[in-house]
Amino acid sequence: MAENCIFCKIAAGQIPSLKIYEDKEILAFLDIGPISEGHTLVIPKQHYTKVHECPPQVLASIMSVLPKVAAAVFAASAADGYNILCNNGRAAGQLVEHLHFHIIPRKTGDGVFSRWPASKYPQGKAEEIAEKIRAKL
Repeated sequence: MAENCIFCKIAAGQIPSLKIYEDKEILAFLDIGPISEGHTLVIPKQHYTKVHECPPQVLASIMSVLPKVAAAVFAASAADGYNILCNNGRAAGQLVEHLHFHIIPRKTGDGVFSRWPASKYPQGKAEEIAEKIRAKL
């Protein structure tokens, strides 16, 4: 448990939450600052900051629970769809430095994430970036 981590404290029962699902490794609870009704967070109970720092077996546990929780959130919120997001690092919008996955119910035309900020690579840049990534595997 990280001493000043709010999600560690929630997982330990030191801070109340509206639990949706819990087992020995994983906890899902309603986000207190929801983007939409039913916005749920799924976390490992152990403290990991980012996806690449989390052991594969813990990620497997999260991924085994995520579809069940997402289906329940989707049905209960009468959503038209949902986003599953995982921000890694402050630059990516991670405000709590404890690995977590957002399940955000969506309604058609709700205006949430209404524009995906896609762009195009200049000639040859994609190949250059792909090679740099492959070299780090």
